[in-house]
Amino acid sequence: MYLTDRSAPVKAGTDPARRRGPGRTVAPVVLVLGTVSLITDISSEMVTAVLPLYLVTTLGFSPLGFGTLDGVYNGVSALVQLTGGHLADRVRNHKLMAGLGYGLSALCKPLLLLAGSIGTLGTVLALDRTGKGLRTAPRDAMISLSAPAARQGRAFGVHRAMDTTGAMLGPLAAFLILRAAVDGYDAVFGVSACVAVFGVSACVAVLGVLVLVLFVPGRQPAPKTDEAADEVVDEAVVADGRQPVRVREALALLRLPPLRALAGCAALLGLTTVSDAFVYLLLQRRAGIGEEWFPLLPLGTAAVFLLLAVPVGALADRIGRRTVFLTGHAVLLAGYALLLWAPATPALPAAVLALHGTFYAATDGVLPAALAAIVPDRLRASGLALVGTSQALARFCCSLAFGAAWTVWGDGPALAGSAIGLLCCAGVASIVLRPAETTR
Repeated sequence: MYLTDRSAPVKAGTDPARRRGPGRTVAPVVLVLGTVSLITDISSEMVTAVLPLYLVTTLGFSPLGFGTLDGVYNGVSALVQLTGGHLADRVRNHKLMAGLGYGLSALCKPLLLLAGSIGTLGTVLALDRTGKGLRTAPRDAMISLSAPAARQGRAFGVHRAMDTTGAMLGPLAAFLILRAAVDGYDAVFGVSACVAVFGVSACVAVLGVLVLVLFVPGRQPAPKTDEAADEVVDEAVVADGRQPVRVREALALLRLPPLRALAGCAALLGLTTVSDAFVYLLLQRRAGIGEEWFPLLPLGTAAVFLLLAVPVGALADRIGRRTVFLTGHAVLLAGYALLLWAPATPALPAAVLALHGTFYAATDGVLPAALAAIVPDRLRASGLALVGTSQALARFCCSLAFGAAWTVWGDGPALAGSAIGLLCCAGVASIVLRPAETTR
Protein backbone atom coordinates (compact mmCIF):
# COMPACT_ATOMS: atom_id res chain seq x y z
CA MET A 1 0.00 0.00 0.00
CA TYR A 2 1.04 3.59 -0.41
CA LEU A 3 2.14 4.40 3.13
CA THR A 4 1.61 1.11 4.90
CA ASP A 5 -1.64 2.47 6.26
CA ARG A 6 -2.02 -0.62 8.36
CA SER A 7 0.69 -3.13 9.02
CA ALA A 8 0.02 -6.44 7.37
CA PRO A 9 -0.51 -9.36 9.73
CA VAL A 10 2.47 -11.54 10.38
CA LYS A 11 2.18 -15.30 10.39
CA ALA A 12 2.39 -17.00 13.74
CA GLY A 13 5.86 -18.22 14.44
CA THR A 14 7.57 -15.62 12.25
CA ASP A 15 7.21 -12.58 14.50
CA PRO A 16 10.12 -12.52 16.93
CA ALA A 17 8.50 -9.84 19.06
CA ARG A 18 5.34 -11.92 19.42
CA ARG A 19 7.34 -14.96 20.56
CA ARG A 20 9.13 -12.85 23.18
CA GLY A 21 5.85 -11.52 24.50
CA PRO A 22 4.62 -7.98 24.94
CA GLY A 23 7.17 -7.03 27.58
CA ARG A 24 10.11 -7.00 25.23
CA THR A 25 9.39 -5.47 21.86
CA VAL A 26 12.51 -3.41 21.15
CA ALA A 27 15.71 -5.03 19.87
CA PRO A 28 18.96 -4.28 21.76
CA VAL A 29 20.47 -2.69 18.63
CA VAL A 30 17.73 -0.03 18.73
CA LEU A 31 18.65 0.85 22.30
CA VAL A 32 22.36 1.03 21.53
CA LEU A 33 21.81 3.17 18.43
CA GLY A 34 19.53 5.35 20.52
CA THR A 35 22.35 5.84 23.00
CA VAL A 36 24.72 6.80 20.18
CA SER A 37 22.20 9.30 18.84
CA LEU A 38 21.56 10.67 22.33
CA ILE A 39 25.24 11.40 22.90
CA THR A 40 25.75 12.78 19.39
CA ASP A 41 22.71 15.02 19.62
CA ILE A 42 24.00 16.59 22.80
CA SER A 43 27.03 17.62 20.76
CA SER A 44 25.11 18.79 17.69
CA GLU A 45 22.36 20.65 19.51
CA MET A 46 24.88 22.55 21.62
CA VAL A 47 25.98 24.15 18.36
CA THR A 48 22.59 24.58 16.66
CA ALA A 49 21.12 26.18 19.80
CA VAL A 50 23.80 28.89 19.67
CA LEU A 51 24.05 29.61 15.96
CA PRO A 52 20.73 31.22 14.86
CA LEU A 53 20.59 34.23 17.15
CA TYR A 54 24.38 34.58 17.17
CA LEU A 55 24.48 34.86 13.38
CA VAL A 56 21.48 37.17 13.09
CA THR A 57 22.11 39.38 16.12
CA THR A 58 25.88 39.45 16.47
CA LEU A 59 27.10 38.95 12.91
CA GLY A 60 24.20 40.87 11.39
CA PHE A 61 22.99 38.23 8.94
CA SER A 62 19.94 39.15 6.89
CA PRO A 63 17.10 36.59 6.83
CA LEU A 64 18.20 35.64 3.30
CA GLY A 65 21.81 35.20 4.39
CA PHE A 66 20.80 33.13 7.38
CA GLY A 67 18.37 31.11 5.26
CA THR A 68 21.20 30.30 2.86
CA LEU A 69 23.49 29.11 5.65
CA ASP A 70 20.65 27.25 7.36
CA GLY A 71 19.82 25.58 4.05
CA VAL A 72 23.45 24.50 3.70
CA TYR A 73 23.50 23.21 7.27
CA ASN A 74 20.32 21.17 6.86
CA GLY A 75 20.41 20.42 3.13
CA VAL A 76 23.96 19.34 2.30
CA SER A 77 23.25 15.95 3.81
CA ALA A 78 20.78 15.38 0.97
CA LEU A 79 23.64 15.35 -1.53
CA VAL A 80 25.38 12.48 0.23
CA GLN A 81 22.48 10.46 1.64
CA LEU A 82 22.16 8.46 -1.56
CA THR A 83 25.89 7.70 -1.49
CA GLY A 84 25.79 6.63 2.15
CA GLY A 85 22.72 4.47 1.68
CA HIS A 86 23.98 2.79 -1.50
CA LEU A 87 27.47 2.08 -0.10
CA ALA A 88 25.98 0.62 3.07
CA ASP A 89 23.90 -1.80 1.02
CA ARG A 90 26.76 -2.52 -1.38
CA VAL A 91 29.31 -3.48 1.29
CA ARG A 92 26.52 -5.03 3.39
CA ASN A 93 27.85 -3.33 6.50
CA HIS A 94 25.58 -0.57 7.75
CA LYS A 95 27.65 -0.07 10.89
CA LEU A 96 30.74 0.83 8.86
CA MET A 97 29.01 3.63 6.94
CA ALA A 98 27.21 4.92 10.01
CA GLY A 99 30.53 4.97 11.88
CA LEU A 100 32.19 6.96 9.09
CA GLY A 101 29.37 9.49 9.21
CA TYR A 102 29.48 9.89 12.97
CA GLY A 103 33.27 10.11 12.85
CA LEU A 104 33.28 12.87 10.22
CA SER A 105 30.83 14.95 12.26
CA ALA A 106 32.94 14.47 15.37
CA LEU A 107 36.07 15.64 13.54
CA CYS A 108 34.27 18.79 12.40
CA LYS A 109 33.46 19.98 15.91
CA PRO A 110 37.06 21.06 16.79
CA LEU A 111 37.30 22.81 13.40
CA LEU A 112 34.55 25.18 14.51
CA LEU A 113 37.13 26.66 16.87
CA LEU A 114 39.12 27.78 13.80
CA ALA A 115 36.18 29.18 11.85
CA GLY A 116 37.07 32.85 11.70
CA SER A 117 34.96 33.81 8.68
CA ILE A 118 31.57 33.00 7.21
CA GLY A 119 33.21 31.02 4.40
CA THR A 120 35.14 28.83 6.83
CA LEU A 121 32.08 28.42 9.05
CA GLY A 122 29.93 27.40 6.11
CA THR A 123 32.52 24.86 4.95
CA VAL A 124 32.81 23.24 8.37
CA LEU A 125 29.04 23.08 8.78
CA ALA A 126 28.73 21.53 5.31
CA LEU A 127 31.26 18.82 6.29
CA ASP A 128 29.34 18.19 9.50
CA ARG A 129 26.13 17.72 7.51
CA THR A 130 28.00 15.45 5.11
CA GLY A 131 28.66 13.19 8.06
CA LYS A 132 24.97 13.29 8.94
CA GLY A 133 24.07 12.37 5.38
CA LEU A 134 26.42 9.39 5.40
CA ARG A 135 25.09 7.97 8.66
CA THR A 136 21.33 8.59 8.54
CA ALA A 137 20.20 5.92 6.07
CA PRO A 138 22.53 3.14 7.36
CA ARG A 139 21.50 3.87 10.95
CA ASP A 140 17.79 3.82 10.13
CA ALA A 141 18.32 0.66 8.09
CA MET A 142 19.82 -1.07 11.15
CA ILE A 143 16.79 -0.02 13.19
CA SER A 144 14.36 -1.15 10.50
CA LEU A 145 16.06 -4.52 9.97
CA SER A 146 16.11 -5.25 13.70
CA ALA A 147 12.34 -4.94 14.12
CA PRO A 148 9.40 -6.87 12.64
CA ALA A 149 7.27 -4.91 10.19
CA ALA A 150 4.31 -4.70 12.56
CA ARG A 151 6.43 -2.87 15.16
CA GLN A 152 8.45 -0.50 13.01
CA GLY A 153 6.72 2.59 14.37
CA ARG A 154 7.45 1.62 17.96
CA ALA A 155 11.11 0.82 17.21
CA PHE A 156 11.68 4.17 15.52
CA GLY A 157 9.73 5.88 18.29
CA VAL A 158 12.06 4.46 20.94
CA HIS A 159 15.13 5.53 18.96
CA ARG A 160 13.74 9.03 18.33
CA ALA A 161 12.86 9.39 22.02
CA MET A 162 16.44 8.63 23.02
CA ASP A 163 17.76 10.86 20.24
CA THR A 164 15.53 13.68 21.47
CA THR A 165 16.81 13.31 25.00
CA GLY A 166 20.14 14.45 23.60
CA ALA A 167 18.35 17.25 21.78
CA MET A 168 17.07 18.41 25.17
CA LEU A 169 20.37 18.17 26.98
CA GLY A 170 22.35 19.92 24.22
CA PRO A 171 20.62 23.32 24.40
CA LEU A 172 20.58 23.13 28.19
CA ALA A 173 24.33 22.47 28.23
CA ALA A 174 24.93 25.33 25.77
CA PHE A 175 22.84 27.66 27.91
CA LEU A 176 24.78 26.80 31.07
CA ILE A 177 28.16 27.11 29.33
CA LEU A 178 27.22 30.45 27.86
CA ARG A 179 26.10 31.70 31.25
CA ALA A 180 29.40 30.61 32.76
CA ALA A 181 31.59 31.89 29.91
CA VAL A 182 30.15 35.41 29.80
CA ASP A 183 28.67 37.42 32.64
CA GLY A 184 25.26 37.74 31.03
CA TYR A 185 24.48 37.94 27.33
CA ASP A 186 24.04 41.69 26.92
CA ALA A 187 21.93 40.89 23.83
CA VAL A 188 24.77 39.11 22.02
CA PHE A 189 26.54 35.78 22.01
CA GLY A 190 30.20 36.30 22.86
CA VAL A 191 32.86 34.61 20.73
CA SER A 192 34.52 33.18 23.82
CA ALA A 193 31.24 31.53 24.82
CA CYS A 194 30.86 29.96 21.38
CA VAL A 195 34.41 28.62 21.62
CA ALA A 196 33.55 27.02 24.94
CA VAL A 197 30.44 25.41 23.47
CA PHE A 198 32.29 24.09 20.41
CA GLY A 199 35.12 22.66 22.52
CA VAL A 200 32.85 20.71 24.84
CA SER A 201 30.75 19.65 21.85
CA ALA A 202 33.79 18.04 20.21
CA CYS A 203 34.51 15.89 23.27
CA VAL A 204 30.91 14.68 23.47
CA ALA A 205 30.87 13.82 19.75
CA VAL A 206 33.90 11.56 20.13
CA LEU A 207 32.16 9.70 22.96
CA GLY A 208 29.20 8.94 20.68
CA VAL A 209 31.50 7.41 18.03
CA LEU A 210 33.12 5.17 20.65
CA VAL A 211 29.74 3.82 21.77
CA LEU A 212 28.86 2.98 18.15
CA VAL A 213 32.15 1.17 17.49
CA LEU A 214 32.17 -0.81 20.73
CA PHE A 215 28.54 -1.83 21.18
CA VAL A 216 26.71 -1.89 17.83
CA PRO A 217 27.05 -5.22 15.99
CA GLY A 218 28.47 -5.01 12.48
CA ARG A 219 25.79 -7.22 10.97
CA GLN A 220 22.57 -8.54 12.36
CA PRO A 221 20.05 -10.99 10.90
CA ALA A 222 16.93 -9.31 9.61
CA PRO A 223 13.51 -10.52 10.70
CA LYS A 224 11.43 -12.21 8.06
CA THR A 225 9.42 -9.78 5.99
CA ASP A 226 5.68 -10.12 5.73
CA GLU A 227 3.64 -10.83 2.62
CA ALA A 228 2.85 -7.16 2.03
CA ALA A 229 6.52 -6.43 1.46
CA ASP A 230 6.83 -9.23 -1.06
CA GLU A 231 3.93 -7.91 -3.12
CA VAL A 232 5.52 -4.50 -3.79
CA VAL A 233 9.06 -5.69 -4.52
CA ASP A 234 9.71 -5.43 -8.26
CA GLU A 235 11.66 -8.22 -9.90
CA ALA A 236 14.29 -5.71 -11.00
CA VAL A 237 15.36 -5.09 -7.41
CA VAL A 238 15.32 -8.69 -6.22
CA ALA A 239 18.77 -10.08 -6.96
CA ASP A 240 21.04 -12.69 -5.46
CA GLY A 241 21.77 -11.51 -1.91
CA ARG A 242 25.39 -12.64 -2.26
CA GLN A 243 26.03 -10.17 -5.09
CA PRO A 244 27.03 -6.55 -4.38
CA VAL A 245 24.19 -4.09 -4.73
CA ARG A 246 24.51 -2.14 -7.98
CA VAL A 247 23.53 1.48 -8.53
CA ARG A 248 20.86 0.55 -11.06
CA GLU A 249 19.24 -1.77 -8.50
CA ALA A 250 18.97 1.10 -6.03
CA LEU A 251 17.58 3.46 -8.66
CA ALA A 252 15.13 0.77 -9.76
CA LEU A 253 13.42 1.24 -6.40
CA LEU A 254 11.85 4.34 -7.94
CA ARG A 255 9.83 2.01 -10.15
CA LEU A 256 7.92 0.95 -7.03
CA PRO A 257 4.72 3.08 -6.98
CA PRO A 258 4.51 3.15 -3.14
CA LEU A 259 8.07 4.43 -2.80
CA ARG A 260 7.61 7.03 -5.56
CA ALA A 261 4.51 8.30 -3.81
CA LEU A 262 6.25 8.42 -0.45
CA ALA A 263 9.33 10.22 -1.79
CA GLY A 264 7.25 12.68 -3.79
CA CYS A 265 4.99 13.60 -0.89
CA ALA A 266 7.92 13.91 1.51
CA ALA A 267 9.46 16.40 -0.92
CA LEU A 268 6.19 18.25 -1.48
CA LEU A 269 5.56 18.72 2.23
CA GLY A 270 9.21 19.58 2.83
CA LEU A 271 8.91 22.53 0.45
CA THR A 272 6.60 24.25 2.95
CA THR A 273 8.18 23.08 6.23
CA VAL A 274 9.91 26.09 7.76
CA SER A 275 13.20 25.12 9.41
CA ASP A 276 13.45 24.90 13.19
CA ALA A 277 15.82 27.86 13.40
CA PHE A 278 13.35 30.15 11.63
CA VAL A 279 10.50 28.92 13.84
CA TYR A 280 12.51 29.81 16.96
CA LEU A 281 13.48 33.21 15.56
CA LEU A 282 9.84 33.95 14.70
CA LEU A 283 8.68 32.82 18.15
CA GLN A 284 11.36 34.89 19.88
CA ARG A 285 10.25 38.02 18.03
CA ARG A 286 6.52 37.31 18.27
CA ALA A 287 6.51 36.57 22.01
CA GLY A 288 9.21 39.07 22.96
CA ILE A 289 11.45 36.42 24.52
CA GLY A 290 14.73 37.73 25.89
CA GLU A 291 17.76 36.82 23.81
CA GLU A 292 19.47 35.20 26.78
CA TRP A 293 16.70 32.57 26.84
CA PHE A 294 16.81 31.81 23.12
CA PRO A 295 19.01 28.66 23.44
CA LEU A 296 16.30 27.07 25.58
CA LEU A 297 13.55 27.24 22.94
CA PRO A 298 14.60 23.93 21.30
CA LEU A 299 14.20 22.39 24.75
CA GLY A 300 10.42 22.81 24.54
CA THR A 301 10.18 21.08 21.17
CA ALA A 302 12.46 18.28 22.32
CA ALA A 303 10.55 17.70 25.56
CA VAL A 304 7.24 17.17 23.74
CA PHE A 305 8.94 15.03 21.09
CA LEU A 306 10.47 12.89 23.85
CA LEU A 307 7.12 12.37 25.59
CA LEU A 308 5.21 11.49 22.42
CA ALA A 309 7.72 9.65 20.21
CA VAL A 310 7.05 6.14 21.53
CA PRO A 311 3.25 6.34 22.00
CA VAL A 312 2.74 8.06 18.64
CA GLY A 313 4.98 5.51 16.93
CA ALA A 314 2.95 2.68 18.47
CA LEU A 315 -0.27 4.46 17.47
CA ALA A 316 0.96 4.65 13.87
CA ASP A 317 1.48 0.87 13.90
CA ARG A 318 -2.13 0.41 14.99
CA ILE A 319 -4.19 2.99 13.11
CA GLY A 320 -1.99 3.57 10.06
CA ARG A 321 1.22 5.47 9.37
CA ARG A 322 -0.43 7.51 6.59
CA THR A 323 -2.98 8.91 9.04
CA VAL A 324 -0.41 9.82 11.67
CA PHE A 325 2.05 11.29 9.15
CA LEU A 326 -0.55 13.62 7.63
CA THR A 327 -1.94 14.53 11.05
CA GLY A 328 1.54 15.63 12.08
CA HIS A 329 1.59 18.20 9.27
CA ALA A 330 -1.87 19.41 10.27
CA VAL A 331 -0.48 20.01 13.76
CA LEU A 332 2.42 21.97 12.27
CA LEU A 333 -0.08 24.09 10.35
CA ALA A 334 -1.80 24.89 13.66
CA GLY A 335 1.56 26.05 15.02
CA TYR A 336 1.98 28.39 12.05
CA ALA A 337 -1.50 29.78 12.70
CA LEU A 338 -0.63 30.57 16.31
CA LEU A 339 2.55 32.37 15.24
CA LEU A 340 0.53 34.43 12.78
CA TRP A 341 -2.60 35.35 14.68
CA ALA A 342 -2.48 34.39 18.38
CA PRO A 343 -1.96 37.22 20.89
CA ALA A 344 1.51 37.51 22.39
CA THR A 345 0.66 36.02 25.76
CA PRO A 346 2.96 33.99 28.06
CA ALA A 347 1.14 30.85 26.85
CA LEU A 348 2.13 31.39 23.22
CA PRO A 349 5.67 29.93 23.40
CA ALA A 350 4.45 26.83 25.24
CA ALA A 351 1.63 26.23 22.75
CA VAL A 352 3.82 26.69 19.66
CA LEU A 353 6.62 24.50 21.01
CA ALA A 354 4.12 21.80 22.02
CA LEU A 355 2.70 21.71 18.50
CA HIS A 356 6.19 21.76 17.01
CA GLY A 357 7.26 18.77 19.12
CA THR A 358 4.06 16.89 18.28
CA PHE A 359 4.74 17.42 14.58
CA TYR A 360 8.14 15.73 14.91
CA ALA A 361 6.73 12.87 16.98
CA ALA A 362 4.16 12.18 14.25
CA THR A 363 6.54 12.39 11.28
CA ASP A 364 10.23 11.90 12.07
CA GLY A 365 10.08 8.20 12.95
CA VAL A 366 6.86 7.37 11.13
CA LEU A 367 8.32 8.21 7.71
CA PRO A 368 11.14 5.61 7.76
CA ALA A 369 8.87 3.11 9.50
CA ALA A 370 6.50 3.34 6.53
CA LEU A 371 9.21 1.88 4.28
CA ALA A 372 9.35 -1.46 6.11
CA ALA A 373 6.81 -3.16 3.86
CA ILE A 374 7.95 -1.38 0.70
CA VAL A 375 11.71 -1.87 0.34
CA PRO A 376 13.45 -5.29 0.41
CA ASP A 377 15.97 -5.90 3.18
CA ARG A 378 19.08 -5.82 1.01
CA LEU A 379 18.16 -2.37 -0.37
CA ARG A 380 16.76 -0.93 2.84
CA ALA A 381 19.41 1.78 3.31
CA SER A 382 19.12 2.82 -0.34
CA GLY A 383 15.34 3.13 -0.06
CA LEU A 384 15.60 5.18 3.11
CA ALA A 385 18.17 7.41 1.41
CA LEU A 386 15.93 8.05 -1.60
CA VAL A 387 13.06 9.26 0.56
CA GLY A 388 15.34 11.14 2.96
CA THR A 389 17.12 12.89 0.10
CA SER A 390 13.88 14.07 -1.47
CA GLN A 391 12.78 15.55 1.84
CA ALA A 392 16.14 17.16 2.66
CA LEU A 393 16.48 18.79 -0.76
CA ALA A 394 12.98 20.21 -0.45
CA ARG A 395 13.73 21.66 2.98
CA PHE A 396 16.94 23.16 1.62
CA CYS A 397 14.87 24.98 -1.01
CA CYS A 398 12.36 26.03 1.66
CA SER A 399 15.09 27.67 3.76
CA LEU A 400 16.31 29.68 0.79
CA ALA A 401 12.80 30.71 -0.28
CA PHE A 402 11.65 31.56 3.24
CA GLY A 403 14.75 33.65 3.92
CA ALA A 404 14.25 35.53 0.66
CA ALA A 405 10.54 36.10 1.34
CA TRP A 406 11.31 37.37 4.84
CA THR A 407 13.91 39.77 3.45
CA VAL A 408 11.58 41.15 0.76
CA TRP A 409 8.13 41.11 2.41
CA GLY A 410 8.74 40.56 6.13
CA ASP A 411 8.36 37.61 8.49
CA GLY A 412 4.53 37.65 8.64
CA PRO A 413 3.85 37.39 4.91
CA ALA A 414 6.64 34.82 4.55
CA LEU A 415 5.07 32.58 7.19
CA ALA A 416 1.57 33.13 5.79
CA GLY A 417 2.80 31.98 2.37
CA SER A 418 4.34 28.86 3.93
CA ALA A 419 1.11 28.10 5.80
CA ILE A 420 -1.00 28.38 2.64
CA GLY A 421 1.50 26.24 0.76
CA LEU A 422 1.50 23.60 3.51
CA LEU A 423 -2.30 23.45 3.47
CA CYS A 424 -2.33 22.88 -0.30
CA CYS A 425 0.51 20.35 -0.23
CA ALA A 426 -1.09 18.39 2.61
CA GLY A 427 -4.29 18.17 0.58
CA VAL A 428 -2.41 16.78 -2.41
CA ALA A 429 -0.47 14.35 -0.20
CA SER A 430 -3.66 13.03 1.38
CA ILE A 431 -4.84 12.05 -2.12
CA VAL A 432 -1.52 10.63 -3.37
CA LEU A 433 -0.93 8.63 -0.19
CA ARG A 434 -4.36 7.06 -0.35
CA PRO A 435 -4.56 3.52 0.97
CA ALA A 436 -4.66 0.70 -1.51
CA GLU A 437 -7.92 -1.13 -2.07
CA THR A 438 -6.69 -3.96 0.10
CA THR A 439 -4.20 -4.12 2.94
CA ARG A 440 -2.63 -7.37 1.81
